[in-house]
Order: sequence, then structure tokens, then C-alpha cells
Amino acid sequence: MFARSLSCAKSATAHVGKYQLRCFSHLPLSVPVKLPNGMEYEQPTGLFINNRFVPSQQHKTFEVISPSTEEEICHVYEGREEDVDLAVDAADEAFRNGWWSKIDPQERGKALYRLAELMERDAELLASIETLDNGKAIANARGDVQLAISYLKSSAGAVDKIDGRVINTGDTHFSYTKREPLGVCGQVIPWNFPLLMWSWKIAPALVTGNTVVLKPAEATPLSALYVCKFVAEAGIPPGVINIVSGFGKIVGESLSTHPKVKKIAFTGSTATGIHIYRNAASTLKKITLELGGKSPNIVFADADLEGAVNNAILGIYYNSGEVCASGSRIYVEESAYDAFVDKLRAASEKLKVGDPFDETTFQGAQTTQNQLSKILSYVDVGKQEGATLITGGERLGNKGFFIRPTIFGDVTEDMRIVKEEIFGPVVTISKFKTLDQVVEMANDTEYGLAAGIHTTNLNNAIKLADRLKSGSVWINTYNDFHPNVPFGGFGASGIGREMGIEALQNYTQVKAVRAKLE
Repeated sequence: MFARSLSCAKSATAHVGKYQLRCFSHLPLSVPVKLPNGMEYEQPTGLFINNRFVPSQQHKTFEVISPSTEEEICHVYEGREEDVDLAVDAADEAFRNGWWSKIDPQERGKALYRLAELMERDAELLASIETLDNGKAIANARGDVQLAISYLKSSAGAVDKIDGRVINTGDTHFSYTKREPLGVCGQVIPWNFPLLMWSWKIAPALVTGNTVVLKPAEATPLSALYVCKFVAEAGIPPGVINIVSGFGKIVGESLSTHPKVKKIAFTGSTATGIHIYRNAASTLKKITLELGGKSPNIVFADADLEGAVNNAILGIYYNSGEVCASGSRIYVEESAYDAFVDKLRAASEKLKVGDPFDETTFQGAQTTQNQLSKILSYVDVGKQEGATLITGGERLGNKGFFIRPTIFGDVTEDMRIVKEEIFGPVVTISKFKTLDQVVEMANDTEYGLAAGIHTTNLNNAIKLADRLKSGSVWINTYNDFHPNVPFGGFGASGIGREMGIEALQNYTQVKAVRAKLE
């Protein structure tokens, strides 16, 4: 990645290749940023602790660049272990001695709803910040912002779902359960959906009475910091939300092992999730992990092929293919295979890839140089393994991290491009003859995050959905999320769920009370 840490004992300038890396002993806590669409705003650069933006203890900073131009946007302060300690102490104090966890849940809901309204007021600016920082098309970014706002509002209205039950144990005792918050929750979010993942983590933790220390991805910290400008105005007290920007090996490691952190929520790669799981075990933290995927997208011959192609495009190219639930393995019934491939290739080649601020752009930049290089390396692997490159597979232009939508055909199930998560706009297409065969092919993976089914035969769709090892199954749609519908995976795709009542349960623990009656 191009975000690099620099020691800030004094002001310094360094060069790595063509990139200028600056370090400031007194970096301002906000800097002016002018966006490509002409909007201007003040970008917070500090850590957010106790409702204040503050410099890191060591005054270290790291560079944030635009994936579409490869130019520096700004520097932000880099948190380290001592900053995590300060943030956790603030969160712990707010939980133990503050009133956030003890007030009427309706008051927490009101504050969360107010936060959503403040974000709604700046929705276009938030979308523009996402596009600048992440490289995604502005239309995608607007969708992310609306989903984030909707989820905050939905969670704010879910306070009546945080309840227990009365248990009939006879007339000698009164027995009941109640759900209580856990305490300080450490949260680590990825770079593909910075603001949306912020909302998916913050909302259920806050509405259930917990406090939070969150680490945004080092490649995309800007929107997570910006929305913290609204926290106090929304009525959320100091210490409830804390943001520590920095690197996973330092901030993420510290959060996952910290004795005062009672829960870790992580979204990212399976390998990192396993590492965090092991760290969390040392202090028996509650944990939720939303990890990788290699999701099958299944098309039957009786499907509306135009609709299936549109859903396949949304399933693999949306957000530049940087979606854990991407439908990256397409299985088409043999009699419809040739027609589907022709339609998908034609549609893929018409997609506009480029300037993410252009309203007509469908696919923006990959978020980092590392990710672009990884995707291109998988294109080489596919060719070496004998797959047929139907279209794409090339970097677009010499500036910015752009790649053409890519389709591989003539693949076998043992190929790496079929087995391994690429996390980019690369899809493989295979044929199937029978329902049993496609079930076997679809389930031949360590992952189990999502799946798609396209057919006009509802009986087949339901039968197949029941047999797929996937946490989410979309029928005649894809990447179709709703705040009330839980999302999460089987197997190597993770533990626990985002959204829905299930997310609230992840942030509470059950207390049983049994009173003997006279």
C-alpha cells in the first residue's frame, strides 16, 4: 500500500519512488480538501477520542492517496499501542461510570437516529469523500451512504428488540432473562466499504449500550473520521465512539489482545480473521468475523437471461469487484451457456471504467496498488492454468489503479482462479447439467458467504437454496442488502452476523435471574 508510517520527532520530507512522504511534528487536526467535483471541506486528521480530535502520542502520520490519481490527499495521524490504551480507557470509563449503558434504550435510539440525520444532511459530501478515498464510482458511493444512513435509522428503531423473556418454572420461583451490553467493543473495518462498514459496526454496538474503539482501514480512513464531527451534536457522550487510525499489525493487534476490550468485530480477509480469533481467545472475547468469499452465481436455462446478465454484472463488477460476497463463480446450465456468455461479454465490454467522479462511470479504481497487482497476478495465473480469457484482464491507463472487467471461460474446479478469492472484477464461468451437479460444484469451497440463483422455477430455486452452504442466498437478484436481513457466512466466511436482530445479539450477553417466592 502507499500509506506509509513516518517518525515525527521533527518535520521531515522523504521520497519513495515518485511519491513524496511528509511528516509533521505538528500536523493540523484538520486540513482543507478540494474534491474533483468542486466541493470543498475540512478533513479531520486526528484520532477521535472522548469526542475530540487529538494528535497521536508519538505524532506519527501516514499518507492517504487517491486510487484514481495516485496523488496524495492528505496525511492523518497514526495511532499506536499507547493511543489504543487511551481510547480503550475512555471507552471503559464511559461504559462503567457514564450513563450511556444505563439510560432508557429509546434515548440511545434517538441519538443514533440524529446521527443518521446529520449524515443525511451531508450525504453528497460523504459520497464524494468515499469516491476520493476509495476510488469507487460516485453512483456506488451514493448507494453506500444511503445504506449506511438506513442502517443507522433501522438500528435506532430496534431498541425494542433488546429484551429477555419470562420463563415458566412453576409457582415456587420467578425466572427471567435479560440482555445486557458487553462493555468496550474493538472494531476493525476494511477499505472496500469504509462508511458502510463503519455503520454496520457502530450501530448495533451503540444501540445495545456498548462503547466502541474502531480502527478504520489505513487506506481509507477519511469518511470514518469525518462523520465523527457529528457525534457530539447527535447527543452521543464522550468516550462512546473512539476512532484510532493506524495499521493492523499495531492498532488491530492491540485491540484484539487488550484485556479491557470485551468483544472484537472484524471484517476482512480470512487469514487475518483467523489471527484475530487466536488473539481474542487469550482473553476470551466475544467475536464476530465477516471474512472472505468465493460465491457461486447460478443461472438456469429457464431464467430471464437479460436479467441474469444484469445481476451477474452487479454481482462481480459492482464496487470494482471489491466485495466479499461477489458472485465470482458463475455456473450456467449447459443449454444456455453460449448465449449467456455472449451477452455477458458484450455487456462487460460496454461498461465504462475510469474517472469515478464521472456520472457515467460504472467501475472506478481498485483501492490500492497492492490490490491491483494481486488481481493482475491472478489473470496471469488463469492464463497459465489453461483458462480462456474471454475479455478484459488488462490494466487501463498508466495513472490510477484501473483494470478492465475480466471473464474467464473453460475453467476447471481445481484452478486457483476458481478456488481462491481474487477480490476484483474477475469472474469465471462454468457449465452444469443437473441440479445435483451444480450443488456439488457450488459447495466445493471452504467459503460460504453468499450465492445467487436465477430461474423462473421457484420450486427449483427454493430446493437449491436449501442445499447451498451459504449465509445469504439471493434469488433473481444479487448483492441485494436490507437493514433487517442478517448477513454473514458459513465456514471460512466467518462467525456471527451483521444487520438484523442477529447483530444486536452479537453485542449483548444473557443474564438469567431466578427468585424464590415465599
